[in-house]
Amino acid sequence: MTASRTNTRIREFRLPDLGEGLTESEIVQWHVAEGDTVELNQIIADVETAKAVVELPSPYAGVVVRLHEAAGTVVDVGAPIVSFEVAAGPDDAVPVPASVPDEPVPAEPAPARREPNLVGYGAAVEKGGRPQRRGRSLPAANAPQPAAVLQPAAAPQPRERPRSTPPVRKLARDLGITLDTLTGTGPGALITRADVLAALAGTPSSTAEPASPGPRPRAVRSSTGEIRTPIRGMRKHTAAAMVASAFSAPHATEFLTIDVTPTMELLAELKAGRAFEGTRVTPLTVVSKAVCIAIARNPILNSSWDEQAQEIVQYADVNLGIAAATPRGLLVPNIKAAQSLTLKDLAQALGALTETARAGRTPPTDLAGGTISITNIGVFGIDAGTPILNPGEAAILAMGAVRSTPWEYRGEIALRSVMTLSLSFDHRLVDGEQGSRFLADVGTILRNPAMVLTMV
Repeated sequence: MTASRTNTRIREFRLPDLGEGLTESEIVQWHVAEGDTVELNQIIADVETAKAVVELPSPYAGVVVRLHEAAGTVVDVGAPIVSFEVAAGPDDAVPVPASVPDEPVPAEPAPARREPNLVGYGAAVEKGGRPQRRGRSLPAANAPQPAAVLQPAAAPQPRERPRSTPPVRKLARDLGITLDTLTGTGPGALITRADVLAALAGTPSSTAEPASPGPRPRAVRSSTGEIRTPIRGMRKHTAAAMVASAFSAPHATEFLTIDVTPTMELLAELKAGRAFEGTRVTPLTVVSKAVCIAIARNPILNSSWDEQAQEIVQYADVNLGIAAATPRGLLVPNIKAAQSLTLKDLAQALGALTETARAGRTPPTDLAGGTISITNIGVFGIDAGTPILNPGEAAILAMGAVRSTPWEYRGEIALRSVMTLSLSFDHRLVDGEQGSRFLADVGTILRNPAMVLTMV
């Protein structure tokens, strides 16, 4: 409607990959409407990634002329989601990009333009037919682009390396799946996580990931009373991660039941004292601190297995992951360098972490780089379990419920506070002795917090 003006341009903003290697995301909510005037970096939408709901800033200042997709729609990465009317700038006068729509190859370049991993929040790539490109993109479009278009005259070249993202290639490698044998169902025949997992299960990939990404209902009740909910977003990512972990890392689990009465008494004292006034301290706080201390004595638990390099990577910092159940699925955000925090600082970090996770606002940086995790199944009244490793980590500790239990104490039977710890570890990295020593150290601290003085 404004294309006839010479002082304005229409700019499309395409859904970026927010650094997670995704092929699609769901638009949860729009914060703008058609006709609204927006500023640069103004929040225009909430988008659900595989791990969290993130805010999407506007890459332009101007007027919203069209919202291409409604809230609740699942959109391919690289697909247009909003168009802006913006003031024409100096870049719009550069004639070089005008050659892009005239390229003689009709089908081959299209997938290449949808493939770029648009890390961050900007629309770094705009498709042919829209000549505008950001200034730093012009040299790449000027020189290499024609060579890239003319080069694949022989059709077999794309088959030399199947199109996929680095996380998908790693998943396939861990599961022993050859990408050359798969047919991608993602945009431009991109091989997705679902394609790899479908190959592992021996089922057609097309049934695992529908080709059309249009609006999908959250739940549908059939005439027989069945309720079917599409698997997507966090739930889809969690399922793929758990399958990858279970089939790539040989899990071993050990259990330790201990008397934690001294820890519960310590918590009561801390809550009553001034030093922790206004700070919520829980058994999870003490267990988190105990894990950090035990790792200093058993550092192999804070490592990962690099299959490609055939190396064991041992980390200096303990990026402590805390499993959090949220309305959108399981998240494991982590506290960076948790070993350097005091007990009070750790308590405050845990409170902020869980609150942010439940609100669905955990930033991607807090979800990446974890080195060891804790899951508190005791809050659900569960005593023990066999937790699955967070992919890329060597161990995960499950906390059971604290129960008043008849227990042997000083040669007599007394009612004591008892907890069971469950430690799962990657047996490629961690031997039984190392896992046992780590678990025993955590148990020692919880049995008698004063024993820390003999351990640090």
